Amino acid sequence: MSSILFEIKEAIAIITLSRPDKLNSFNREMALLMQERLDECKSNNVRCVYITGAGKGFSAGQDLGEVNDLSNQSFDRILSEHYNPIVTRIRKLEKPVVAAVNGVAAGAGANIALCCDIVVASQSASFIQSFSKIGLIPDSSGSYILPRLIGWQRASALMMLGEKVSAEEAEKIGMIYKFFPDETFQENAMNMAKFLAQMPTKGLGYTKKVLNKSFINTFEEQLQEEDIFQMKASQTEDYKEGVKAFIEKRKPNFRGE
Repeated sequence: MSSILFEIKEAIAIITLSRPDKLNSFNREMALLMQERLDECKSNNVRCVYITGAGKGFSAGQDLGEVNDLSNQSFDRILSEHYNPIVTRIRKLEKPVVAAVNGVAAGAGANIALCCDIVVASQSASFIQSFSKIGLIPDSSGSYILPRLIGWQRASALMMLGEKVSAEEAEKIGMIYKFFPDETFQENAMNMAKFLAQMPTKGLGYTKKVLNKSFINTFEEQLQEEDIFQMKASQTEDYKEGVKAFIEKRKPNFRGE
């Protein structure tokens, strides 16, 4: 069975990390396949991406068994060819990406989830910056994303102490958007993806671009970005439909155009 399951359903590209016997930890094959699947999400048939894990976990991060022999898999190669391309693709994809964290998300697995646009979790899920436990530093954009989500102090403590964060605590401190009870998690998470897939896709993509720019821009530069992308958004067919539906007091029928 493939280590990455992929299907497109109701304009949602569903990517399932699927090495459940290894808590969906990444090996080279899985990382490269993940990149291929994310590239397929550029298709006009896709209006939302939904990433989750098979079995009891989301992802335990890197399969350490693969890197035990550093002569075969150097860390430089793992980062430059595996994880950096994955998180870069997620941030550059001009569509909403939902991480549906169904269980433990540790190390690179946690940081891949956290770089997604909206992160939801089951109540029994947890997040661990586990790198310090084996003498490594946070990677997969974790050192960039996490301080911006929860602040310098919390991020530093979690990275150095390697403490487990429950889904409830993750929501409380702003690490994730929301958690759901285990029994309703899949339904609620998928309903969110379905809702996003019916939204103005180009407008959401532009929102994502502007947010990405906010990481590095000054206040004045960010205002300029808003001007640029608001003009682009105002020229889309979905904007015209949105205004028309508002005037006609009906639900808009966005087509992602």
